Amino acid sequence: MNYNDQLSQLIQNALSEDIGDGDHSTLSCIDVKATGKAILKIKQDGVLAGMVVAEKIFRFIEPGITFIPFKKDGETMHFGEMAFEVEARIHTILKTERLVLNTMQRMSGIATLTKTYTDKLKGYRTKLLDTRKTTPNFRLLEKEAVRIGGGFNHRFGLFDMIMLKDNHIDYCGGIEKAINKAYEYVQTVKTGLHIEVETRSIDDVKKVMATGKINRIMLDNFTPELIAEALQIIQGQYETEASGGINLGNIESYAATGVDFISSGAIIHQARSLDLSLKASMPSD
Repeated sequence: MNYNDQLSQLIQNALSEDIGDGDHSTLSCIDVKATGKAILKIKQDGVLAGMVVAEKIFRFIEPGITFIPFKKDGETMHFGEMAFEVEARIHTILKTERLVLNTMQRMSGIATLTKTYTDKLKGYRTKLLDTRKTTPNFRLLEKEAVRIGGGFNHRFGLFDMIMLKDNHIDYCGGIEKAINKAYEYVQTVKTGLHIEVETRSIDDVKKVMATGKINRIMLDNFTPELIAEALQIIQGQYETEASGGINLGNIESYAATGVDFISSGAIIHQARSLDLSLKASMPSD
């Protein structure tokens, strides 16, 4: 299923959850044929995200809406600005209002935090990755917000990459055995999958180098000094990823080692939604 299909499914499920057997508040007092305008007001500084998604949400209910964007995804936004104006049936606006706001507020919060991290990486070759530490059923748009904020998406789920983490290794009986079995699986069952393996020590790194058959080495909870030591052993033969204990205060020290990627769950699960509001635009406005 491609991105647009996944997004349509997400929108349909979210609207069904919210509307149920009808928006009775609107049905009770608004003529079904009445049309109106609404504007998205920005009430907090940050990075705007979710504009494209918002338009798709409105059009999911009413394809013929008029949507006028005043800003784009990824642009800096400031208190008092307007992001867009929408003209549609009032029933459409009121049915979709909460989903549009929840989506844009969450996505803008993630994009803003991601940009704060990626700004720290300017001048370094290291790229920032997200993780699977996401909100159930909302991963698609949380990862899109990371991309809008300047980060890069790691694997989307369990299906598009093999990542041998500590539990896989321990359950399998060792790092070499786990790698060999994963490599055999890729050759015989699911060709084309990349293999990443988590290492917890310099000794693990040496074992991986002796075994080979992988694409990327994760250096989990390594200090910058240990990262540098590991990179001397790896010598660019495999992609490298630093993970664990990395924050805004120390991310530059990790990037300075020359590691290829830094992964952070915090850019999603620690992000705070930003304040936006969708208000009726009346003729006097």
